[in-house]
Amino acid sequence: MNTKKSSTQKMKYLHGHSKLEQARLVEQAKFLAPSIYENVDFLNISNLLEIGCGVGAQTEILLQKFPGLHIHGVDASITQIQTANKRLARQIKQKKCQFSVGNALKLDFPNQSFDGVFLCWFLEHVQNPVDVLKEIKRVLKPGGIIFANEVLNTSFYLDPYAPATQNYWFIFNDHQWNMKGDPFVGAKLGNYFLKAGFTKIHTIMKTYHLDNRCPKKRSQFIDYWSKLLLSGAEELIKAKRVTHKLVNEMKKELKLLKKDPDAVLIDSWIQGKAYKASRKS
Repeated sequence: MNTKKSSTQKMKYLHGHSKLEQARLVEQAKFLAPSIYENVDFLNISNLLEIGCGVGAQTEILLQKFPGLHIHGVDASITQIQTANKRLARQIKQKKCQFSVGNALKLDFPNQSFDGVFLCWFLEHVQNPVDVLKEIKRVLKPGGIIFANEVLNTSFYLDPYAPATQNYWFIFNDHQWNMKGDPFVGAKLGNYFLKAGFTKIHTIMKTYHLDNRCPKKRSQFIDYWSKLLLSGAEELIKAKRVTHKLVNEMKKELKLLKKDPDAVLIDSWIQGKAYKASRKS
């Protein structure tokens, strides 16, 4: 992986920042919330930093689950921050949250400003995750906690075999890698926490294994995945990595998959938790 330092503000975002993509992010956050927040505990946290906050989709859920929080959301995209400010205008007025454009490699906060940090699908988009985590540790108070949710895109499996979809998915991940992101970063999260100097590191693999035992949920996840896959189509076509023909073939396969009474979908991701060491007595 390329670890050369650069501003995360200059990083490309494969999914883009269209209104359609912003709506997808909000829908995705709500859809995955039961699994993402199953083990997240910010009850003893008052001042939380959310890096890669996007349109504030996770911010909104965090405030609902932990009403005692004040959240400062940071994102490299001014477009996303403008949308977050509009979406959560009421919460901002209530002084429950605020948003700002920022660079995760050089956060505009003093040392030890926050007692908690939350990341969700963020490190996959940066080329220097250890440097980002070190900067996060700088702004955390001693004993502060970080929760990070990160992808492991090798885990995606479909049955019946869908060759166009699998080909597209390989290109999707390869293009993100070439953009200096890492679609497999979840597997390395424990190592990255260690290198950044965090302690009490814990990671768990969250897996969806959907088959005939849960047909409704399986159908919902096929819809979710269809939107996620297609969210990268415009960028991949523009980059001449895929053709309209391949995208249309993938659409057909996904429609057939949803109709198949014996379809199987598997996907996994990693949730990590770690702490900044407390002050020595």
